[in-house]
Amino acid sequence: MNTEIAIHPQLEHYGLTTANLDAMIDWYHKVLGMTVNHRSARPARAENGPPFSALAFISNDAVHHRLVFFEMPGLMADPDKRRHSGLQHVAFTYETLDDLLDTYVRLKGLGILPVWAADHGVGTSFYYLDPDQNNVELNVNNYLNDWTATEHMKTMPPIVAQIDPDKMIAARKAGASPWELHERALAGEFASPKPSDPRTRL
Repeated sequence: MNTEIAIHPQLEHYGLTTANLDAMIDWYHKVLGMTVNHRSARPARAENGPPFSALAFISNDAVHHRLVFFEMPGLMADPDKRRHSGLQHVAFTYETLDDLLDTYVRLKGLGILPVWAADHGVGTSFYYLDPDQNNVELNVNNYLNDWTATEHMKTMPPIVAQIDPDKMIAARKAGASPWELHERALAGEFASPKPSDPRTRL
């Protein structure tokens, strides 16, 4: 048995409580392509059972579920949520910058817009709020491999350059390479004309 060295498991799934099960399933389907692999309601006759009334397991790959929702009617949004400790955001990554930009365009057509977008040096990220105001990051590795991005993070100071996705898309359509877009973003060329409210991304 290996009892001295930490074994590194992979993140498999996370769970969220919600009073808006249908809305959450619909949003994660539209944004991330997740589908329901199992959904059930807790029998009304089940006494001393769990506090939820229904649950749904959803995924967008071969794993049985990447996210599970526990429906708890009567839950209310916490107006002071960002002043409390808790999960700050969850991130999903794409293989290419074009995948991220194409997703932005598709979601914009559905009326789903990011609350913030930025180049962090190691990656480019768009942040969205789901129906329960959970912060969901969609990103791409600017270096295309984890090793180089990790070395960047170890050796470079933190970088955050706010970007306007539409400006970046226009430059991409004009022929700029993904790396050139990254460099131009850090130079401030794609800065949003209206700075975001930092409270929306905490």
